[in-house]
Amino acid sequence: MNEEQFKRNYKRAVDQMKTNDQMRKRMENISNVQHHKQKRQRKPLYIAASVVIAASIGLAAPSLWQQWNGSTQPGTQMAAVNVTYDPVVIPKTELPNSNSSGPKASMLQLVVYQGHVYTQSTTTLNGEDALALRGEKLGTTTGGINELSSQDEYKELASNIGEADIYMVDGYDKDFRIMSYTEMDGQVFAQLFDKNNDITIGSGVDLFGQLNLEGNIHSAQWETFESWNNGLSQVQPLAADPSLEKFISALYESKPLAMTSDLEEHLYGQEDRKIIYLALEDKTQVPLVLFKEGLVRYGNVPVVFEVEKGTFQTFWDGLGQ
Repeated sequence: MNEEQFKRNYKRAVDQMKTNDQMRKRMENISNVQHHKQKRQRKPLYIAASVVIAASIGLAAPSLWQQWNGSTQPGTQMAAVNVTYDPVVIPKTELPNSNSSGPKASMLQLVVYQGHVYTQSTTTLNGEDALALRGEKLGTTTGGINELSSQDEYKELASNIGEADIYMVDGYDKDFRIMSYTEMDGQVFAQLFDKNNDITIGSGVDLFGQLNLEGNIHSAQWETFESWNNGLSQVQPLAADPSLEKFISALYESKPLAMTSDLEEHLYGQEDRKIIYLALEDKTQVPLVLFKEGLVRYGNVPVVFEVEKGTFQTFWDGLGQ
């Protein structure tokens, strides 16, 4: 399967989580908790970020583990709750240069807010549930951003979603997540946007804590890669029980690994993965991709997380085939 097919399938999987298909189509027609900034004593690992992003999910190959961890093998026993690994630093999004040449990737929906680019979140929210999370109004977007836009066009509240009101999201730091909210013909169209750049990830809590997962899961489902890959939507129930709670706790303590171009190449060569869908108490729905080697990835964040081996394996086996 090539990269373009993965991008199409990924978008399809996210769309299928939305119960109101009409809302999704209308949204397409109108065009798109505080993160931890602790001082790290270890040397950070920097990775590039770009506003032109290809949506993808995948799996790290075993041969790459030595590259990232030296002699450390996957599934090494985790340390205490407050453990901090070599942090992964995702720099501020590199805005496109009008003089650059070459092919451009497809852009995710985006909004510029306070000098940062917020991109379409993998977390979904149905329109009828959006009002309960709508916080303070931050402004109204303008359109016009596309693959050919120059840096000068990335002004405050510029976007590629047309004109839409932008709000804070109750329960989330606006430095991480904002929301577009539009009413049309008596219907609500809402979209979440996350800032996945200009952040430092020292452990899983720096990302999964922002998503408010721990102690906030209402229900869950999971899907095989075969079902996801073929658009079958054969999701199966997943009990929100102590096993899931333990897995989420392990996610908060997991080790971040930077997603580089070499690692990215291996994302499309393996099929041993499973997808879980977490419906939170606030009605947001968070998809996570699990890879058999003990890795977890959220959306397009250029980081994968290594979960403690025993906890991951128990949870993985409990999902079935």
